[in-house]
Amino acid sequence: MKFYTLEELIGKQVLAVTNFPPQQIANFMSEVLALGVVVDEGEIVLIQPDHSIPPSRCIL
Repeated sequence: MKFYTLEELIGKQVLAVTNFPPQQIANFMSEVLALGVVVDEGEIVLIQPDHSIPPSRCIL
């Protein structure tokens, strides 16, 4: 299974669900669910917008 590296994620815009109650995930707390799909051989591809969206226009 392929995972994204930190370098691949910096600056990337992805679709996510926010405002979840905090959940313990492994050794950290999470309040966000990033959305993705599983493709060939278990590779996960994050869902991204078609166009760059300014942070001021993102719905939180």
